Amino acid sequence: MKSTRVVIAGLGVVVLWASAFPAISVAAPGLGVIGLSFVRLIVAAVSLLVVAPFLKVRMPARRDLLLVLACAFFGMTAYQLLLNTGELFVPAGTSSIIVAAAPLVSVGIATVAFKERLSVVRVIGSVLAIAGVLVVCLARAGLSLSAAVWIVVAAMIVQGVYHPLSRSLLRRYSAVEVATYAMIAGTIMTIPFVPFGWQQIVSADPGAWLAAVYLGLLPSAVGFVLWGYAVARLPVVTSTSLLYLVPAVAVLISFLWLGEVPLVTELVGGAVVILGVVGISQGDRIVGRLRRGRRAAEPQAPARA
Repeated sequence: MKSTRVVIAGLGVVVLWASAFPAISVAAPGLGVIGLSFVRLIVAAVSLLVVAPFLKVRMPARRDLLLVLACAFFGMTAYQLLLNTGELFVPAGTSSIIVAAAPLVSVGIATVAFKERLSVVRVIGSVLAIAGVLVVCLARAGLSLSAAVWIVVAAMIVQGVYHPLSRSLLRRYSAVEVATYAMIAGTIMTIPFVPFGWQQIVSADPGAWLAAVYLGLLPSAVGFVLWGYAVARLPVVTSTSLLYLVPAVAVLISFLWLGEVPLVTELVGGAVVILGVVGISQGDRIVGRLRRGRRAAEPQAPARA
């Protein structure tokens, strides 16, 4: 029964994070790029602060504040401003497929900055992920990529930067604690931009406000709480594999909510992206299991007398 609740929590995260892409498409035109970022972040930050005492969220150590600020800038402020801008012109489902390639950037940073080994499997996975992203990007824009597509690619890159940065924090803090720190710091970093988007904020229609509050309360706040709960109780392979479902669910929700019909080339490119990401994150583990299974299946030499 307990394991069922954990899996349900993980699948809930998939649905919530996938629904964020169409919700952005609904909220961004009304609230504007800056307004949506600010409203979403402040709703999430306040929500997490309310539940912080119940989740035993600790204050971050002073030595970790610079890393918290870096995570907040890349994972919250920059990511949301870029993605909100891109989704004004790029379909929600397409954006979700591009963002799914973020682990490609994470692996590159881990290889260069943390000297992690780059195996043949990871190289092949990276090439596949890049090829898939190119297919998705070119599907609608043709050979002349639009500026909006590049902005979504930039959102994917800063999201990819966030993951290796947050990994150091996750060794000392829970996923919910890291999310709380990042949401609060990300909100503070967004405040200086608010005057430039104030007119759209005060004139936004109720539908845009509702979508923005939904984004802050559910995909951001509840999503991270559920993710922290699931990650703490699921094997790494299982929790990571759940995230591969996000683009597919986002495409489905975008179709049901916004009427977006994905192109066949986008779906093919998305499948290639996911295959590449699986190779990047799980390839070495899969190859290791296959090798151990092969050794176990090999006939043993008879013992010598």
